[in-house]
Amino acid sequence: MNNNEQTLIRFYSAFAALDADTMAKCYADDATFEDPAFSLKGRREVGGMWHMLCDATKSKGRDDWRLEFRDIHADDTTGHAHWEAHYRFRVAKRVVHNIIEAEFTFTPEGLIATHKDTFDFWRWSRQAMGLGGLILGWIPFFRSQMRKQTRVALTKYLAKKT
Repeated sequence: MNNNEQTLIRFYSAFAALDADTMAKCYADDATFEDPAFSLKGRREVGGMWHMLCDATKSKGRDDWRLEFRDIHADDTTGHAHWEAHYRFRVAKRVVHNIIEAEFTFTPEGLIATHKDTFDFWRWSRQAMGLGGLILGWIPFFRSQMRKQTRVALTKYLAKKT
C-alpha cells in the first residue's frame, strides 16, 4: 500500500469515526474540494466543512450514522475511493443513503491536493427532502440555491470558530 492510499484510508477511517481533526490534516494548505453542495478552497474551508458536518452528526446522536468505504486506489499523483454514507438529514429529519465516487490528486508529501465527490443529486434530494426533492432536485436552479445555502452555513460556522 502506497503513501496516498494510506492517506485515503486514514481520511475515511476518521470520517467513519466523525474525527474531523484527522480528516482536515489529510489536506494540503491550498487544497480544493468540490461536490454538488460545496465548492471550497484551502484547508480552512475544506476542514471547516468536515468539522461542521461531523459536529452536526454528533449533535443529533450517532444512531443513524454509518460510513462505509472501499475501492481505495492511488498512485503517486491520483486516487479514487467509493464511499457510502447513511445518516439523518438534519433539515427534514429524513434518512439518507448517499453513494459517492471520489477522485483525488495528491501533493508529493502525500496530502490531498484536490478532492471531488460525485453523486446522484436528484437521488439524494428525493431521500433528503421527500416530495420537494423529487420535484425540484433535478433543476439546476435548485442546486444553485443549495450551494448558496451551504456557503452561508459554512461561513457562519467558521465565523463562530475563529
